Amino acid sequence: MTAMASTRTQPDLSFLLDHTGRALRTRMAAALGEIGLTARMHCVLVHAQEEERTQIQLAEIGDMDKTTMVVTVDALEKAGLAERRPSTKDRRARIISVTEKGAALSVTSRRIVDEVHAEALASLAPADRETLLRALASLAEGPLDAPAEAPRPARRARQ
Repeated sequence: MTAMASTRTQPDLSFLLDHTGRALRTRMAAALGEIGLTARMHCVLVHAQEEERTQIQLAEIGDMDKTTMVVTVDALEKAGLAERRPSTKDRRARIISVTEKGAALSVTSRRIVDEVHAEALASLAPADRETLLRALASLAEGPLDAPAEAPRPARRARQ
């Protein structure tokens, strides 16, 4: 044992969530990249189809800052997958509208996302999958539903 050996008696939750999250994100990026999408593009396509939503609303859903959202929508528009349009509910607002091409591609991207998730959970017994997903949902809807206020924002891992 080295002098730097950990004296922890509990698993390091931060490491486990960060490590598995990063691995899942990279697998998702590779799988969606095969059809020319990023995870952010997929997120915008899927959520923009659910109901009329503005860029700001979609950015909040996808946990994106304004600049990232603009770049993402610009890429979707350039690919002919979505477009900015005036809202039917508020003429001052602009929404993101998914094109027919974008809707068709989102069917494929949803299947890919489901496959990546299934592969990630495949090594667990079915009961353990249910327990893990239920526990993570409880954390996401409870004590970890929002980041803590910090004097400096935490840096996100490079993707």
